[in-house]
Amino acid sequence: MKKSIVFIFLIINVLANANVKMPLLFSDGMVLQRDKKIPVWGFADADEKIEVHFNKQIQKTTADKNGKWTLNLNSEKAGGPFELIIIGKNKITIKNVLVGEVWICSGQSNMEFQVSKTMNAEKEIANSDYPMIRHFGVAQDLSGKPKDDLKAGKWEVANKETVGNFTAVGYYFARKLYTELKIPIGIINTSWGGTNVETWTSREAFQKSDEFKNMIADVPVMNVDSISVLYAKRMKERVEKIQGTSIGTANENTFKELSFDDNSWGELNTPGIWENQPLGDLDGIVWMRKTITLSAEDIKNKVTLSLAKIDDEDITYVNGIEVGKNTQYDIKRVYEIPLNILKEGKNVIAVRVVDNGGGGGIYGEAQDLKLTAGKKDIPLDGKWKFKVIVVKTSLSPNSYPSLLYNAMVNPLVPYAIEGVLWYQGEANVWRANQYKKAFPLMITDWRTKFKQGDFPFYFVQLSTFDEFGGNSQKGSRWAELREAQSETLKLPNTGMAVTTDIGNAKDIHPINKQDIGLRLAAVALNNIYGKKQVHSGPTYKSQEIKGSQIILTFDNIGSGLSTPNNDELKGFEIAGSDKVFHSAKAIIKDNKIIVSSDQVQNPVAVHYGWADDDTEINLFNKEKFPASPFRTDNWEMITANEVYKVSK
Repeated sequence: MKKSIVFIFLIINVLANANVKMPLLFSDGMVLQRDKKIPVWGFADADEKIEVHFNKQIQKTTADKNGKWTLNLNSEKAGGPFELIIIGKNKITIKNVLVGEVWICSGQSNMEFQVSKTMNAEKEIANSDYPMIRHFGVAQDLSGKPKDDLKAGKWEVANKETVGNFTAVGYYFARKLYTELKIPIGIINTSWGGTNVETWTSREAFQKSDEFKNMIADVPVMNVDSISVLYAKRMKERVEKIQGTSIGTANENTFKELSFDDNSWGELNTPGIWENQPLGDLDGIVWMRKTITLSAEDIKNKVTLSLAKIDDEDITYVNGIEVGKNTQYDIKRVYEIPLNILKEGKNVIAVRVVDNGGGGGIYGEAQDLKLTAGKKDIPLDGKWKFKVIVVKTSLSPNSYPSLLYNAMVNPLVPYAIEGVLWYQGEANVWRANQYKKAFPLMITDWRTKFKQGDFPFYFVQLSTFDEFGGNSQKGSRWAELREAQSETLKLPNTGMAVTTDIGNAKDIHPINKQDIGLRLAAVALNNIYGKKQVHSGPTYKSQEIKGSQIILTFDNIGSGLSTPNNDELKGFEIAGSDKVFHSAKAIIKDNKIIVSSDQVQNPVAVHYGWADDDTEINLFNKEKFPASPFRTDNWEMITANEVYKVSK
C-alpha cells in the first residue's frame, strides 16, 4: 500500500513540475489580432511536445532545451468568442477569446490617466457597456534584464465596473474604432507616470546608436537588486563630492538659524531645477540658504517673501522662524514675514526642500524670487548655498535606461498587434533636442523587436503647460519638444494628434482625453481602416519673404485654413536677422498666411505657438483640427547641448 501511495505521489509531482505555462497576456477575455499570423508562445519542459487548438486550427511545436516554445497560428478574421487550447503534458483552456484589432497604449502619466479622472467621467462610466472592447492592464515593474513574463496583469471587459481604471486615451480611441468597425478592440496598457523615453528603449537599440552607444557601454547588466545597491552607492559618492560635505541629518535643526555658518556648503544657481546643474538627478531632502543685508528702512514696512515655485515641498524659515510651507510643486510661494523677525544688517532665508521625484529645487521666473519691503523689491535670484541631507536611493524607472522596456514591453513581444498609441514627452523636455533622436530610436526599436514591419505608431503632441514660462524671447523647452515630436513624423507610418486647443496651462494632466482619443482614431481610420477623412490640422510647409512680409504655406489644410468664429489669428511672431521675435499681425489669404510687424522691416523667420503655454494660438482647418506649432528658422535652441546621462 505504501509503495502505491509513493508511486502516485511521484506521478503527481512530475506532472506538477512539467505543466505547460502561458504568459499572463494569454488569459481569459483576451483579444487576438485579426488578419495577421498570430504568435503563441509559452513555457514547458525541455523538448516537450506542444499542441495548440484555435477555432478550426491545430498547430504543433516542440519546446527548446530551455523549455521555451513558440508557434504561429494562421491569420483569422474578426470574430469570437473562441477557446484557445494549449496541450502539453497538461491542458490549458483560455476562454472568451476574441479576434479583432489590438493596440498597445504606452507612455507616461497622460497615457496612464484613467477614465475616472476625465471630464464627464460619471456619464462616460455609466455608458461604458462595450463587451467587444477589452483592456489589459500591465502591472508596473522594473527589471535590469529583459523578462519573459509580466509581474501581473489581466484582461477586462469594458463596463461600468471596470472602465474607470482603463487608460482614458486608449479607451476613447477604442470606443471610436468599435463604433466605426463593429469588431472587437483590444488595448494593452503599459504605462508609467513621469518616465522618460530612454527607460522604454532596449539596451540593444542604444548599443547600435551612434548617439547613445557610449552611454550604454557604462551601464552594467544586472538584476534590479544589484542595480539598486550600485545606484545608491554612486549617488551618495557623487553628491558628497559635489557638495564637499557628507550626507546626513546631523545638526539639521541648526541650519535655519541666522548664526549657522554655511561657508562649507556648495552653491546652486537659483531659480533653477538642480537636475540641470552639477547636482544632477537627485531625489531627497536639501537645505538651501540665502543671506541678505537689509537696512533699517527696509524693515520698517510690511515685508513679503516670494520664492517662485518649489519642487516638491518646502518649509521656509527667516532668521530661524518658520514663515510658511507648501506641498504643491507648481504653486508659487508667497509668504508674509511677521513683524520683528527681520533685522538691520544680515538676515538668512533657509528653505528645507523635499523632492520626491522628477525635478527638484527652487524654480520658475527670476522676477518671482524676491523680498518685497514696502514698494522696494530686493532680488533673491543668483547663488544659494545648499546641503543635501537625505538622498532617496530607491530605484525609479528613470534611474537607468531600459528598465521599463525589460519589464513591461519585452514580455509583450511578439504578440500580434495592429499598432501603438504613445503619449509621453513631458519627462524629456529638458533634453528636447536629443529627443529628435531618442524618440525615433525607440519606435524603430519596438518595430524591430516585434518583427511585424513598420506597424502604425501614433503619438500625442504635448499640449500647453506653463512649466517654465518659456517663450520665443528666452526659449521654450516645451516648444522644442513639440518640434521634436513633429520631426518624428518623418518615420514611416507615424501619425500625431495635435492638442494645443485642449490643454491646461496650469495642469500637466488635461482632463479632456476624449478629443485626444478621437484625433488618434481619425488618423487610424484614415490610414488603416479605409475611412478616408481629414485627420490632421495644418502643418507648416514653406515660407516666402516679400519685403516686410512673410507668406506661409501649409500642408493638411483640409477644406481651408480658419480660426474659430473668424477671430483674429494669434500666436504668430516674426524676427529679423537680430533673432529678436515680435508679436505679429497674421491674416489668412488664399489659404496662405501673411505675417508682418511694424517692428520688423526686414523679416527672416516666423514662430507660431513657440511657448510652454500656447493656449491662445488659434489656427485650424475648417474641419477643426488645430495647426501644430512651428518655427521657420534653424537657430540654435536652448536644449541643443542637453544630453541623457546615467548617474555614475
